[in-house]
Amino acid sequence: MTTTTLAVLVPLLPFLGAAAGLLLGRIAPGFVRPLAVLPSLAALALAAIVAVRQGGEAAIDSATELTPTGSVPVELALHIDGFAALVAVLVAFVATCVQIYSTGYLRDDPRYPSYAALVSLFTSAMLLVVYSGDLIVLLVGWEVMGICSYFLVGHYWETPEARAASIKAFLVTKLGDVPFLIGLFALATDAGSFRIAEVLSTVASGGLHHPTLIALLLLAGVAGKSAQFPLHTWLPDAMAGPTPVSALIHAATMVAAGVYFVARLLPVFEASSAAMVVLAVMAAVTMAGSGLAALAQDDIKRVLAYSTIGQLGYMTGALAVGDRGAAVFHLLSHGAFKALLFLAAGVIIHASGTNSLAAMSRMGNLRAHVPDAFWTMTVALLALAAIPPFSGFFSKESVLGAAEHAATGDTAHIPGAAGWIVLVAGLLAALLTAAYATRLWLLAFHGKGVEAPDHGRQPVAMNAVLWVLAVPSLALGGLAYRVLPGWFDGHDLTPTLTTSVLGTGVALVGGIVTYGAWRHTTAFAARAPLGAVAAHPEGDAGLVEAEAIASHTPAYGDVASAPDPADPGRLLLGPLHRHAASGFHLDAVYGALFVRPVLAAASLVRFLDREVVDTYVRGAGTLPRLLGAAVRRAQTGNLQTYVSALLAGTVVLTVAVLLVATGA
Repeated sequence: MTTTTLAVLVPLLPFLGAAAGLLLGRIAPGFVRPLAVLPSLAALALAAIVAVRQGGEAAIDSATELTPTGSVPVELALHIDGFAALVAVLVAFVATCVQIYSTGYLRDDPRYPSYAALVSLFTSAMLLVVYSGDLIVLLVGWEVMGICSYFLVGHYWETPEARAASIKAFLVTKLGDVPFLIGLFALATDAGSFRIAEVLSTVASGGLHHPTLIALLLLAGVAGKSAQFPLHTWLPDAMAGPTPVSALIHAATMVAAGVYFVARLLPVFEASSAAMVVLAVMAAVTMAGSGLAALAQDDIKRVLAYSTIGQLGYMTGALAVGDRGAAVFHLLSHGAFKALLFLAAGVIIHASGTNSLAAMSRMGNLRAHVPDAFWTMTVALLALAAIPPFSGFFSKESVLGAAEHAATGDTAHIPGAAGWIVLVAGLLAALLTAAYATRLWLLAFHGKGVEAPDHGRQPVAMNAVLWVLAVPSLALGGLAYRVLPGWFDGHDLTPTLTTSVLGTGVALVGGIVTYGAWRHTTAFAARAPLGAVAAHPEGDAGLVEAEAIASHTPAYGDVASAPDPADPGRLLLGPLHRHAASGFHLDAVYGALFVRPVLAAASLVRFLDREVVDTYVRGAGTLPRLLGAAVRRAQTGNLQTYVSALLAGTVVLTVAVLLVATGA
């Protein structure tokens, strides 16, 4: 079987699995789990074969015209280079792990068949984006992911948090997709083709007429899909969905699509220095702001959500300094340890019955009840904090090294300002990342108080997936940074000495300072009681989720709304904590600038429709009714009255004619 045929089957198999799962979900529920796992597993095997055959060599291209469309044809095209081959393996690998994990996590959920089918469709759409060589076909996968995210985030639709989060995710990403679509058509118009290879050829020959405008339009869509400032606010709220969905969205699909798109079309963005500086500023603000916000969150999943936003900032920062190899390297590394973080968090939520770190910090010996989650999450947090020799160290330092080269002028076609912006923000983000990773680990696993409830071991499928993901989180970086350059245009991914020392140094400082702050707060704080009190504003959605999937009643009821005095984040952030916890009030700003004006405009339209248009319509019906009533009164049935009226009318008409004739 040819490589092209195998590549076609990679996105096709999960799609067929989704269709079959929806059809058989009710009539043959026993087939649902195999139909969820086996297509993804087969797609993973085929993606690995395609990657081996591609081998980082020349790209594999194949195309067939779908329909004649005039001067700009739409083609079903494949373009598989080293980037595409490896990212497809990552997508299929994480999707398979998520499907296996979900068989235990959602084993009692009556909506599991539709959930599994949507996850398969989500996977198929992302694989289509990865392998596509045509912008329109890529757009199809891009939009299908947005639709799937709406349904998956809103899986627990009976809760208001899930409904609001799904609508917000859909609307915010669609807000970015409008200029993205315009940018795609403008790009294809300049290039005369939707084929990515033709577009890149046009860019190389200087054929783009409006590179800055096109790049900025495309960046709007990327910012929405990859949750970059200022369109990142939907991602923390999306934590209202099931935890495996969070792992899939954050690690391998949806948010990774924007980064991958820029990596594929990086020459388009490099054609505009202004666009590269904008990309660098966007990445810098995203890295710094998300790090501060993560340090103030109480919900364990929201901490990881802001962490994802920050790590995506690293990837877009690498792209802003012209190194797509470092960006995709960090995408691969991040995909492994972030999937592990979310799935381990799911085990902790399943065991503790709450998402709240404040509640977990009041549970003694929780780590003894979830040993698999404790050890694997420790590995993932070390990778997240970029501590050597874990995978995150090598990929993150590759990003910082690329920024250093751009800042010092070693990368000729990249503005030096972009390099400095990414380098400084990257070092600050490294400090904050280590701080919030340490905080999460201390609060979740080193709580003091009443013994945590023991509900026995978690399902084998859930724990097994954690150890599978721990392997690349530990070993991927060290093994890959010497091998991947052959797949990524030959770019050197070896971390530089300067950034390695600085990056590791600030990470260690962040971890040590956070540990010291935690020791200080736990030594002098009066611990709050465990009793059930007012619900925490950020913990409700996770608690509902825990209640929905756990077979036991949460031991502590609603989590405490009072601040946890042992939280080192409060000490480190000081007066900034309240603002960081709310995401720096961006939702309130958007509400004032966009939501309220739109609602006011809608109220005005409704008023005009009800009071003006409806009044006119009612008046148009009332006037004939009144005339009809007047005419009806004249119909007396008396023949003499009718004859008299006829004679009177004849006289009137005769007089009128005479007057007109005399006047003429």
